[in-house]
Amino acid sequence: MKTREGVRIVDEAAVIARVRAGEPEAYAELVRAHTGIALRAAAALGAGADAEDVVQQAFVKAYCALGRFQDGSAFKPWLLSIVANETRNTVRTAARQRTLAGREAAFAEAEPLIPESADPALAMLESERRDALLAALEQLTEEHRLVVTYRYLLEMDEAETSQALGWPRGTVKSRLNRALRKLSRLLPGFRPEEGSGEGPERGKEGGEEHE
Repeated sequence: MKTREGVRIVDEAAVIARVRAGEPEAYAELVRAHTGIALRAAAALGAGADAEDVVQQAFVKAYCALGRFQDGSAFKPWLLSIVANETRNTVRTAARQRTLAGREAAFAEAEPLIPESADPALAMLESERRDALLAALEQLTEEHRLVVTYRYLLEMDEAETSQALGWPRGTVKSRLNRALRKLSRLLPGFRPEEGSGEGPERGKEGGEEHE
């Protein structure tokens, strides 16, 4: 599995093999390649001001667990599952709920900057849509919030989402469909990105309970 680090292509399998072979400094390539999306994930899932600490701890835990990493798997969803667990633990330990405003601010700071050439009106519209989506997500169950966050805020495909959340792909699909139906009621204008491959659920997934 390869991923982009700036303009370079990082061969994750090769880097992991080097770390396992006694070259720990090679791990820095994975850290550089995935820090951005890890920060976005932590912020979107509620880490707030602790996002950087959460991500740092997640990278440490991922490094310590590389011996158990399954060859041929993608590193990003595996890392983000650790980020999600660390975020959950941090929020529970702190025994506090992040305010919506704080979560929006942290998430915005972790996002790429809007190019100077962008139309200001379009940029404002996108910002308003994002804020409305985050507000609506607060009204969903944790499972539905997670699947929408991974699929659309973090732009992960169905297979990556399945790996990151530890759910079968059928469960990802059915929960996503239910979450999108709820979001469409909360946000009448909400539409997922084209090309996602997800459409309205047309029936109950086999073995999946009603939520």
